[in-house]
Amino acid sequence: MAIGALWLDLPVAHYFSEKPWGGDLNKMVSLGEGFGYGGTVALILLAAVVLDPRGWRVLPRLAVSTFGAGLAADVVKLFIGRHRPKDAAIQASTALETFTTWANHQHGHLTQSFPSAHMATATGLAIGLAFFYPRGRWLFAALAALAGLQRMHSLNHYFSDVLAGAAIGTLVGILVTSRLSSNRWLDALESRSVAGNLRRE
Repeated sequence: MAIGALWLDLPVAHYFSEKPWGGDLNKMVSLGEGFGYGGTVALILLAAVVLDPRGWRVLPRLAVSTFGAGLAADVVKLFIGRHRPKDAAIQASTALETFTTWANHQHGHLTQSFPSAHMATATGLAIGLAFFYPRGRWLFAALAALAGLQRMHSLNHYFSDVLAGAAIGTLVGILVTSRLSSNRWLDALESRSVAGNLRRE
């Protein structure tokens, strides 16, 4: 989907460059960044630790799913340079012209558009939360989508950047929440917590 979205990147970026939304809609979309920003995400994880009967034992899986996804996206950024939509130095007529060569990729903020680490983080967080709290899965998915919308609305990312970030977040989230042998220690940790609570009751 990210590859197919390349055809929509410039039209979508042009639409948001016109600042089409104002008032409360603009404010709500802007606040959507919180679901993908490291600082506020840490507060969300802290809330899960405080409110969940399993306490801190839910933290490892949530943290790996969330911050692991963001870190994976950041690693990809090191190898693929792309000008952000708000970069005034680039005047591209096609989406492919927004990408830079290795020699021109200076690893600066304005050439780190692909993929969206915010979206990867938000998607990993949504999957991690849905694993523990399945009743809220649609809410978590909606919040992740809002975070992606904010990245385009703020001209920090193209549509394909957001979809690529979502793909990375989905991959990491699924790996962390699946029943792989590498996740047995997480399963055991969370199971011990449940067993301990039952004994106390």
